[in-house]
Amino acid sequence: MRDVCFAYGDQEVLHNVSFSIARQELVAIVGPNGGGKTTLLRLLLGELQPRFGSIRIFGVPPTVARSRIGYVPQAIPFDPHFPVSVREVVLMGRVAKARLGLFGKKDHAATADALAKVGMSGFAGCAFAELSGGERQRVMIAQALAGGSEMLFFDEPVANVDAEHASQLYNLFKELTSGGVTVLMVSHNLGVVTGHATQILCVNRTAGLHAIGEVASQTFTEAFGGSLMALQHGTDCHVLDPSTAMHTPHHGAGREAQGTDD
Repeated sequence: MRDVCFAYGDQEVLHNVSFSIARQELVAIVGPNGGGKTTLLRLLLGELQPRFGSIRIFGVPPTVARSRIGYVPQAIPFDPHFPVSVREVVLMGRVAKARLGLFGKKDHAATADALAKVGMSGFAGCAFAELSGGERQRVMIAQALAGGSEMLFFDEPVANVDAEHASQLYNLFKELTSGGVTVLMVSHNLGVVTGHATQILCVNRTAGLHAIGEVASQTFTEAFGGSLMALQHGTDCHVLDPSTAMHTPHHGAGREAQGTDD
């Protein structure tokens, strides 16, 4: 992203957002509710177009790179009466690669491998509607994996998953980055974030990208009687208090939305 600004009507949500992510990074996107995290994801997916600035994924606009990107939302809308199996849901991730709309051996092999990676092989023949929320989430992650995406976006990927399977999924994400995949995930679990991510993208109407070593974490227990993680930035961090940053000039005003990088 370079100098990206985005507004819903007259209400600006993101202002002068610039960052660059290398391949094979595991990036955690954190920030307060209403800070623009979901909007940022939609911009990266090409669902929204910036008012100013430019976005490039693999050197091209998101709409062009879309076939190389997998996305798993936090909420999965589906018809509980539609008769579809877990295997069929994951196989849908291969639609873009299927020849003439027909699935071949490679497609079925990729589906089986993806189900195994998320620990759902034994559910392949089950009805998708009969699964728990956490199980459905793992199936949708398998669908994204089956497509062979080079970049994966997750919005709260373990929100409905128990602790054991959540740990397995985070380990899987790290394995994927070792295999060449870039992973971006929205998460509110800062303890997990600081334990697994390589970088943190802090979003609060503007954004700042930090390597894990540049942002400290602290656990507060006295006031809350439990474990609450908080990120600690420098006192001059523009993400913590975006009021000043939101009133700076539009850096991308001289370039059209989705313009060139020149």
